[in-house]
Amino acid sequence: MLELVPALTPLALQQTVDAIAAVQLADGAIPEFPGGVTNPWNHVEAAMALDVGGRSEAAERAYKWLAATQHDDGSWAAGYLGDEIVDRTRDANFNSYVAFGVWHHFIATGDRGLLEEMWPVVDRALTFTLALQLPGGAIAWARDGDGRMWPSALLTSCSCIYMSLRSGIQIATTLERERPEWELSLSLLGDAIRGCGGAFQKKDRFSMDWYYPVLARAVQGAEARRRLNEGWDAFVVRDLGARCVSDRRWITAGETAELVLALWIAGLEVEANMLLGWVQRLRADDGAYWIGATFPDGTVWPRQKPTWGSGAVVLAADALAGGPTARCF
Repeated sequence: MLELVPALTPLALQQTVDAIAAVQLADGAIPEFPGGVTNPWNHVEAAMALDVGGRSEAAERAYKWLAATQHDDGSWAAGYLGDEIVDRTRDANFNSYVAFGVWHHFIATGDRGLLEEMWPVVDRALTFTLALQLPGGAIAWARDGDGRMWPSALLTSCSCIYMSLRSGIQIATTLERERPEWELSLSLLGDAIRGCGGAFQKKDRFSMDWYYPVLARAVQGAEARRRLNEGWDAFVVRDLGARCVSDRRWITAGETAELVLALWIAGLEVEANMLLGWVQRLRADDGAYWIGATFPDGTVWPRQKPTWGSGAVVLAADALAGGPTARCF
């Protein structure tokens, strides 16, 4: 059975960051777990946690790995195992997330040098992603390994792209490299997200489609609180956390931590702190977090501790504490 663990202390948070750092490879890549696949989104989530824990040099190596592996068209493959590409898909959200990570690194460290060094990488990545924007403002999910565009869009993906694009605009402004076309794309994308409807594939069983428009700040204020309240009973299991899928008896650390951030952004700080406490049930002895557990039996499943899930918990705790993650959002 899962046991309640006290909420995070600074020492416990550092232990989690150290557990993530232990998985990073010599070339800077951060796989999902030892011997596992690296994908650009998970890699960036883990890198941001390194910065929260003061491991700025390790985070910088992570961003330089992205610079070294970026394709000429501005994209990355969706999966790497060492030097081998194991998933040739070019995911629009995976590609854009570098902007959010690089901006977070700048907020955490004030390192303008790396911001300038990574600017061409961010510029190319967002150019690739925005080339997939559809007439209604939504952004197609991906290009396949042969370059063919996926015909439709996903709400979670587009919400995260919205967040990344906002960061890209902030980077461009800081470096005086204005991109007015990005601001137009952001406006169109925001309208599509808020309109929802037929712009996206129907995936409302998944909790990320519920909270990501709020996490990305595409939906704000009273409307954000209304959205979170409406989905609460479908996705939140008291004393445990958030389900990944509404009709599956499985709560996960990553979704719970992201929901903590969404609640905090919406001004629901009591609920955010409550869920951050609940997710500690998934904390392992080494400070990393199990991916999830079934309920009501509390069986940890699968027996994996992904770096991105641990990273999400670190970011949620940092935001609630007013750290660089709070300033980034």
